[in-house]
Formats: sequence, structure tokens, C-alpha cells
Amino acid sequence: MLKFAVLLSVLACAWAGTIPEGLLPQLDGRIVGGYETSIEAHPYQVSLQRYGSHFCGGSIYSHDIIITAAHCLQSVSASEIKVRVGSTYWRSGGSLHSVRSFRNHEGYNARTMVNDIAIIRIESDLSFRSSIREIRIADSNPREGATAVVSGWGTTESGGSTIPDHLLAVDLKIVDVDRCRSDEFGYGRKIKDTMICAYAAHKDACQGDSGGPLVSGDRLVGVVSWGYGCGEVRYPGVFADVAHFHSWIEETARDV
Repeated sequence: MLKFAVLLSVLACAWAGTIPEGLLPQLDGRIVGGYETSIEAHPYQVSLQRYGSHFCGGSIYSHDIIITAAHCLQSVSASEIKVRVGSTYWRSGGSLHSVRSFRNHEGYNARTMVNDIAIIRIESDLSFRSSIREIRIADSNPREGATAVVSGWGTTESGGSTIPDHLLAVDLKIVDVDRCRSDEFGYGRKIKDTMICAYAAHKDACQGDSGGPLVSGDRLVGVVSWGYGCGEVRYPGVFADVAHFHSWIEETARDV
């Protein structure tokens, strides 16, 4: 469930070598075991697009700043990316914005997937309304077992090659980082302190959801990053830990 580009034709994120310590890479994914939702329920959700195709998700941080995953922006230039906001459908509706610049976390490591977070600045300011709204970022992690929701346009099964037009969401539970790397699950030491996990049996983010939001308590707590398969029993979804990166996000959003 390495949540890279959604379509096989989108090569920007489908690069070899993004294998976290031996895990098999797959396309960035779509929600598994979820339900159709609307942009009004997730007005912070955006679609990152390249050559007219959705390839990753993201979250609105301010009028011109988007938070996404660093692995989504490997080997691409700002001029190749568009950001669709304010629509339940990635193909149409809302508004499409050019990207002025972006910055990946300086410590991002494609092998271990640590620091898998990035900031995008779009060319034009967003006008907030019911379908377009920023989300506050977490300054501390939710408790173990807290409810969370992840949304996106990723595939609905591991290894799938088609994505839905309609925005999907799935409800998960937060898994404490120590529990996530315990023997209960299969990751072990691959789970680092820059990561947070979320889990529900046979439910998950998947290919194409990468970079998208994990939200708990109306705060952005995670950025869809990686995992083994999609919805596998012993492998929770793994997200960049937004609380860990709180200061970096604030500083980079000013400077990018």
C-alpha cells in the first residue's frame, strides 16, 4: 500500500526504490472498506493532479498552502502539478489551481519513509466556503483507540488500477506508535517515531490516497504515507505524524 500515484501511467510516484526496508511497493491507493462521502464533509480535501490524472491527495492548511506526502512529489516539477479543491469529484467541479512551489521535508528518506511530508504553495488564494476550508493541524497525538477518518480517491483494493470518481472515506482507530511496532502487528522496527498508525479490520487507505488527510477530533493528525497491502489484518495504515511535524509545517508554510 505504498500510497503513490494512482494510475500506472502516472510515473511521478511509481519510482523504484521506495521500498521501506523490504516492503513491496504498490500504487498509491484508494479507500478500502469505506463509503461515499462529500467534499462538504471533508472540505479540506484536495486532489493532486498530473497530466489530467489524480495521483495523490492533500489537505488545505491555509488560503494558499497544501499539506501532502513527500513521496508524492518525487521526480516532478511544480509546473506539472495542479490542485483541485472544492469538489466531491476529482475529474470535475470546484476549481483547479497551478502550483507555485513545493518543499519536501529535508529529512525524507525513501527507503525508510521517515519524514514523509511536504508543503505546496498554490498560485492563487482560495476563497473559503462550505466546500473549501482549511483544517487545523494537531499539536499532540490522539489517544490510543481514538476514532479517525481518512478520505481520498484511491483504489478500493490492494493493487487495483482504477480509482473512483467520487470521494470516499473510511473510519479507523488510532494505534499508538509503540503498539504499532509491537508483535501484535507485522511492522516491527519499520515504524519510526515520525509515524502514526490507524487501523480497522479490512479497512484502510490504499493506492492513490497518499498525501491525503487522517483526521481525528477535527484536527489533521496524519498524512497518508505507506503500508503493506491495503486492509491487511496485521498491517495498519501508516501516516506521517502531523503533531511531530507541527513546527516544521508552520515554518515551511511561511518560507516555501
